[in-house]
Formats: sequence, C-alpha cells, structure tokens
Amino acid sequence: MPKKKDEAAGAKKVKSMPTCDWRHPKQGTVSGFNTNKIYRHKGGCRWSGVGTERYKLQDGGWSSIARNVLIGKSGESATFHLRYFEIAPKGFSSREKHRHVHVVICIRGKGRILIGDRSHTIKHLDTVYLAPNTIHQFSNPHDEPFGFFCIVNAKRDKPKLVK
Repeated sequence: MPKKKDEAAGAKKVKSMPTCDWRHPKQGTVSGFNTNKIYRHKGGCRWSGVGTERYKLQDGGWSSIARNVLIGKSGESATFHLRYFEIAPKGFSSREKHRHVHVVICIRGKGRILIGDRSHTIKHLDTVYLAPNTIHQFSNPHDEPFGFFCIVNAKRDKPKLVK
C-alpha cells in the first residue's frame, strides 16, 4: 500500500505498483521513431504519410508497378514489414526467388500469380503464402489496378531474378 505524504520522514519508499503496460526500453530516446502511428486511408489505396515509390531501384524485368511501405520505414521495431504494391493494367513484377517468406493479401481488383510453373488468379481478400525459394511473379492482365498487401520479414535476403 502506498505511503501517504504526511507519514514520518525516513519511512521506506514503496515500489510502484506493477503494470501490464509494456514499454520498449528505448522508447522516446529517438524522436519520431518507434512510436504509435495511424496511417489514415485516403481512398484509392493511398494512405496519409505514406509515399509511393518505384517498385525497384533498377529497371528491368518488371513494368507498371508501384510500392508503398506502410510499416518498416520509420524506425518501427516490428520484425516484419507491411508493403502495398499496385500493378497497373498489363503490368508485372519481376520473376524472382529468395530465402524469406511472403504473405500476400489481395485488396484491390484481381491479378495473376505465378508460383513455380503454375499460374493462379487471385482476387479480393485471397491470401497467399509463398514459401522460401519459391519462384514467383505477379501480373495484371486485367483492365483495372491489381493491389495487394505484402508482409515480409524485416531482415531478409535480396531477391534473385529468375529468367
């Protein structure tokens, strides 16, 4: 039980009550990093405070695809990154493989995913798990944008292009 202020000087201090609120040990040490954030959806699969980037820094093997990093670019301590990719009509991602896994959730339109040598259509809220070292490629043969969330490990290997 906590001591009252008017109790005699020299009385033992009472430890604070335990709490179920967890705080990151480095919280608050770097301004703006690892803090709670809400990215408001603005419509059209765009979020406030989240910029649209090139799919990859180097050209080649892909066309008409954009990337938005929602979680993983602002110093979060999450062990995963959440990205949103959008492929314009007739666009496609690179054909690649890597050691890390992907979880993909279609949230806009529909598209195709090549897994190994088999092609599959995915549509709204279809969810795909891509195991390590699986050759894969996303494409949009349709007339409307194809958008999906992609969840990957924060620490991951660089994809290897496959011909």
